[in-house]
Amino acid sequence: MTTHYIKLKEQFCDAVYFGDKPFEIRKNDRCYQKGDHIKFLPVNETGDLLIIDGKKIPSIDHPVEDKTYEITYVLSGWGLERDYVAFGLKEVKE
Repeated sequence: MTTHYIKLKEQFCDAVYFGDKPFEIRKNDRCYQKGDHIKFLPVNETGDLLIIDGKKIPSIDHPVEDKTYEITYVLSGWGLERDYVAFGLKEVKE
């Protein structure tokens, strides 16, 4: 199992946080697999992360960054652009 830290634009943060958007469509540049974990880094509309003391941190404050999500399903092909996947998410209860 791998934990992926990925940016999430501000416009999608509430939908993921409240469970209205239990999926992501992403370029599969990280070899996403069922069972992997996702930690979201909320970012502003330009997608910027802040760099402080060499560490990348979210550019906006949103509680979605405090949650961990598990990939429940990975779909490739079937109408998605080449090298893209859609994956299902569920919150990991600590």
